[in-house]
Amino acid sequence: MADYPAHLVHSHRLFDGRTVTIEPVRRGDVQRVREFLSALSGENRYRRFQKWIGVPSEKLAHYLVDVEYSQHMAFVCAAGAGADAPIVGDARYHVNADGESCEFGVMVADAWHNTGIAGLLMDDLFTAARRRGLKRMEGLVLAANPTMLRFARGLGFVVTAIPEDRTTMCVVKEL
Repeated sequence: MADYPAHLVHSHRLFDGRTVTIEPVRRGDVQRVREFLSALSGENRYRRFQKWIGVPSEKLAHYLVDVEYSQHMAFVCAAGAGADAPIVGDARYHVNADGESCEFGVMVADAWHNTGIAGLLMDDLFTAARRRGLKRMEGLVLAANPTMLRFARGLGFVVTAIPEDRTTMCVVKEL
């Protein structure tokens, strides 16, 4: 098990003056992650997990904080600083079996949309993936999620349709 990468913790002042802290998730963050997931709208959870999730389970919360940093990176964005600061964003990747690419996901609390934290999280995710030696980042986005598709294009992802699944788009970025 790789040690916690504390050197990746940093604060950032948003354009609206609020300060957030971006940090790799820790196993001890299970309650904060569960509170974050519970506060998301059902639509926001559906868009991230591509299925309807009611009250997030303990199993899901534990899964999201049980990170082996050599194969999986997960950053959270907290409103403020300190171990009790609420999580308002999450971005993560899992290394694929080929060892050269990864699948990513990102979600932001409803009240924090359009604040820039998704871009900050993705910048850190790109940097971590490149340092890991990954060459490509990819993901699946619901075709009915134009906001995420526009965001992905803005980050340099190429968006393509999946012929056998008209409800989902594939997004790929060369790192």
